[in-house]
Amino acid sequence: MQQDAADISARVGDILSAHAALEGPLLPILHAVQAEYGFVPQAALPQIARALNLSRAEVHGVVSFYHDFREEPAGRHVVKLCRAEACQAMGGDAVADHARARLGVDWHGTTPGGVTLEPVFCLGLCACAPAALIDGRVVGRVDAARLDELLAGCGA
Repeated sequence: MQQDAADISARVGDILSAHAALEGPLLPILHAVQAEYGFVPQAALPQIARALNLSRAEVHGVVSFYHDFREEPAGRHVVKLCRAEACQAMGGDAVADHARARLGVDWHGTTPGGVTLEPVFCLGLCACAPAALIDGRVVGRVDAARLDELLAGCGA
């Protein structure tokens, strides 16, 4: 759903007001904006920066640094693959290569069918590595065949 700048400005203003009493409110504000839109719209950055007396570059730097923040809407399905050391040691790189090839997208890309592929740095499932998070559901011991099954469930 496409939002116009006035709608974004009004809703971000409400979010800023709701977080005005917090110390260090940038991360909670960004999380709230993403919860509202499914991503952090570029149109919101100047408004957030002004309200917090930060530069747009500082706000953009935080959005681009943290992998959980999106700058574009995600697809209907989100596949997050763990990229931490334990998962890499157990074959995570091969799973990641397989996922990118099968979906035909790189990290943070979305397929025409609506599947977004994202890296995540530790799901806390190290004993069952490699791990994935598929539409919010944690899955362990993922290999290429298991990933294919999971992606088929997403229509990919």
